[in-house]
Amino acid sequence: MKICIVGAGAVGGFLAGHLARGGHDVSVVARGAQLAAIGANGLTVRKDGGHFTVRCRAADDPAAFGPQDIVFITLKAHDIAAMLPRIGPLFADRTVLVPAINGIPWWYFHKEGGKLDGAPVRCLDPDGRLLAAVDPARVLGGVVQVAVHVPEPGVAEQTSATAAFILGEPDGSQSARVTAVSRAMSDAGLKTDVTPKIRDAIWTKLLGNIAFNPMSALVVADLADMFAQKPLVDLAARVVRETMEVAGSYGIRFAVTVEQRLEVARKLGKYKPSMLQDVERGRPMEVEAIVGTVVELGERAGVATPVVDTIYALLKARDRALRAADP
Repeated sequence: MKICIVGAGAVGGFLAGHLARGGHDVSVVARGAQLAAIGANGLTVRKDGGHFTVRCRAADDPAAFGPQDIVFITLKAHDIAAMLPRIGPLFADRTVLVPAINGIPWWYFHKEGGKLDGAPVRCLDPDGRLLAAVDPARVLGGVVQVAVHVPEPGVAEQTSATAAFILGEPDGSQSARVTAVSRAMSDAGLKTDVTPKIRDAIWTKLLGNIAFNPMSALVVADLADMFAQKPLVDLAARVVRETMEVAGSYGIRFAVTVEQRLEVARKLGKYKPSMLQDVERGRPMEVEAIVGTVVELGERAGVATPVVDTIYALLKARDRALRAADP
């Protein structure tokens, strides 16, 4: 299959490396030092001291690659708005778009079936431009469950013990295309599951992100340091409960309790969440996708989220400072 990865950073590099090693025709959209390293040395994936390197086409312009069978978006949520209008050249009639991103996605209400069916998520897409940029009918929901970082340009290093991907149609159907994408990933050695409830999977991942990611940026501490402070653990539990209440108002059902979700994070030890990494590197954070969406959807459903609201306000202030310092 012809597959393009838009955003060949940590997750994108990991995905591209495995798909290319699996025999697919893979191209990547990257920039800066990452693009230069992939062009010069190929793309390397590491885990537990082992590694492999693949060669794939790389460019900073999606138009360089032509129509694809599958397009994965693995960008930070705040970079998507600038990229979506540029990826049109990657589409043929049946090209599938799989956003494998953090938080609630811009397409969330496409074929959701409730009273907000087809509506934009305002904090992500206030004027509807994201929904207009790419026909949402192309979208296949995707959730990534792997911890990866970029220790040096051109390298994606897996730090979690396992890696898994969840795919699902926005309308819950078992379509031919979700089967085809799942098979393409599985054939490349990637553990992939298909679900009729992709939004349940999106919210379940969000629980992990919203529990400690924002707090790590505010208190500048890794997970082990935060778990050593009971008031922070208690605060995280309140954040998770509020998030679950919001999700429940939209029909979401969780297979884990608050305590079980926190225990998953506890087992990661000294892990640095992505927002802490952003603060340390002076980069903008995914505030709206991970936190702002919960506030907005809570307001729209009439569910109070006082703790999440407070963290949201503090995190936005921290993010504004990072953006002001970022040239």
